[in-house]
Amino acid sequence: MSSLLGAGYDSSDDDNTTATHTPATTATKVVAAPEVNTEVWFPASCTAQELHSTLPDGPIRLTTLQDHAHMQMTLANTSSQALTYNATYDDLMRPSQGPVNPFKPAGAGNGVKRKNVPTGFAEEAAISESTFSAQHRTFQSLGYTRNPTAPDQFIGDIQNAAQFGGRDVVQMKPTKEASAKWRAKRQRKGDSGVVEGDGAYLGPWAKYTNQEQYDEVEVGDGEEHELASDEEWVEEDETLASGAPMPAMSKAATEYEGDLTNVERTEFHGTEQYDYQGRTYMHVPQDLDIDLDKEVGSVKNYVPKKLIHTWKSHTKPITSLRFFPKSGHLLLSSAADGKAKIWDVYHQRELLRTFSGHNKAITDTDFHPSGKTFLTASYDRQIKLWDTEYGKCLGRFSTGKTPHVVRFNPGPEHSHEFLAGMSDKKIVQFDTRSGELVQEYDHHLAAINTLTFVDDNRRFISTSDDKSLRAWEYGIPVPIKFIAEPYMFALTRAAAHPNGKYVAFQSGDNQIVVYGATDKFRQNRKKSFRGHNNAGYAIDLKISPDGQFIVSGDGGGFVCFWDWKTGKMYHKMMAGGKEGGAVTCVDWHPQETSKVVTGGLDATIKYWD
Repeated sequence: MSSLLGAGYDSSDDDNTTATHTPATTATKVVAAPEVNTEVWFPASCTAQELHSTLPDGPIRLTTLQDHAHMQMTLANTSSQALTYNATYDDLMRPSQGPVNPFKPAGAGNGVKRKNVPTGFAEEAAISESTFSAQHRTFQSLGYTRNPTAPDQFIGDIQNAAQFGGRDVVQMKPTKEASAKWRAKRQRKGDSGVVEGDGAYLGPWAKYTNQEQYDEVEVGDGEEHELASDEEWVEEDETLASGAPMPAMSKAATEYEGDLTNVERTEFHGTEQYDYQGRTYMHVPQDLDIDLDKEVGSVKNYVPKKLIHTWKSHTKPITSLRFFPKSGHLLLSSAADGKAKIWDVYHQRELLRTFSGHNKAITDTDFHPSGKTFLTASYDRQIKLWDTEYGKCLGRFSTGKTPHVVRFNPGPEHSHEFLAGMSDKKIVQFDTRSGELVQEYDHHLAAINTLTFVDDNRRFISTSDDKSLRAWEYGIPVPIKFIAEPYMFALTRAAAHPNGKYVAFQSGDNQIVVYGATDKFRQNRKKSFRGHNNAGYAIDLKISPDGQFIVSGDGGGFVCFWDWKTGKMYHKMMAGGKEGGAVTCVDWHPQETSKVVTGGLDATIKYWD
């Protein structure tokens, strides 16, 4: 091919019966990649007249031939990882051609910097550990620090930097002479054998001799006195100043304030609480074009394409979304505002009821398999059992620690029990009938993240911030499987596959990993779903009822869909609003073919089809 190119070969020359020109120089065999001369493409023996007679449009034809041969050389194998010729400087420095991608940020890097940390690109800086520590302490104490890229500039409180001359805490440390003067003003530690009187032992409680001058400061009437940082204004009472005995306080004033977490309220927001037959919203609607009583997973699922509805009522980020078990005609949501809400998925799609009983953010919710009750867990260290129909609080459970995840036992034998993963590394098991703690699973080394029932609800899998996975027999507080590898990240969310053989986990290194749910609990290395960002967030994932697709939120505000068998990403939609807030909650409708609900930091719930 190279000999043909060197000979000025053209595809049109096949029709010409005349003999082709022979190259002036023979190619020598070299080990390195051959140099490509893109300047001259005709034999050296040809004169200008011969060239013009051979090529009617001399210079123009020559340029076209150059470009064509050059493109053939450069694009010979676009998938190759090796360069088969020595590229010239002009080729390497040639500007990019073609239309500009409007979605990539403009700049030197054009937004193509590869991530070197899970959350993005971190620029390396050569800085010693002692310098970093000093600047970090300076920023914590004084509010400013030096700019590592421009050492003469400061970041933070510029006024403080000007006041202290830009010195850090190490430079502001008093000298040895000043420290010795301060120590000289301190009282003697005394003799440890003397308890009272002169020379008694004071030890670390010894005062400085000039400490008393700050105890009493006389301020004239009408003068303003600025308090020191360690002082607070105290208004003296006349009864205390006169030495008169203080009257006894009433009994009501000395009573402890009631626990606000024991005050639950509910409010119905729907148009009517009962229909013409006296049924509440718990009744599964029959006037729809879909059968909500059929078996879950009996229809083929598809990836949603468009937004069909938005619910807005919460004032803070959404923390969980749960469809009503089996029928999915109701949606339960919870948020960081401490409230749980029930929404109508069909008909008017209105807000039906609000459940208020937590004074801090709700961490997780879970429906009972029957749907008649549900659990809420909150940062106020309370777990509460609610009646779905009327909003009454049926029970309160607490261990004094923050619950991170709650799960009812789906089995009919133990449906009155639930598990809760706590912040103190324990998994606790409560009985809703008696309200007592019946079992405790204490083997993890950090806060619990997920609880997933497997093997017909006889076992469950737990993950934790200790970057491990443990499998347990239900009711037996000894793990039957322990998985902790050096390359593992914390598994923050989990979703069981409908076939019961696998569990998908959201891993902290921007991927979804899959583990078997059978006896071995091994990782399925062939199934790994990538392409989204989840580092820094606890982002929900869900598997479609037919097991064909897996959906996950994203730290950048996207909703991502993958094919379960191939691992290929099918679709990626922006669902985080204009700001691109993280989508942390997703759920797939159990009966519809392609309906998914999402929620995140923008406090809105979006319904997709």
